[in-house]
Amino acid sequence: MPVAKTEEFQQSDMVLADIAKALSHPARINILRILNELNSCITGELVDLLPLSQSTVSQHLKELKRVGLIKGEIDGPRTCYCLDERVVEKTKKAFTNLFSTFKCC
Repeated sequence: MPVAKTEEFQQSDMVLADIAKALSHPARINILRILNELNSCITGELVDLLPLSQSTVSQHLKELKRVGLIKGEIDGPRTCYCLDERVVEKTKKAFTNLFSTFKCC
């Protein structure tokens, strides 16, 4: 039976790659920056701060939430989003470890 190539990699590498993929859009980087500066946010406020439609912002939030970088709580008709400090810290450490022994020619 054929084995998927991704099964050949460490789980931690696959998780980090998935997070890196989620970070690969400038709108998502901007959302993370805003959430970090405000320490919490409501979706409507994000739409006012970004040059994107409500539906586009929601799609980006969904992707960031999927990889665990943000978490959200439903508060009536709105969802309040904030960074998941535990996942952000693990991600920072993973990227630091990835490049900690980097040596060029």
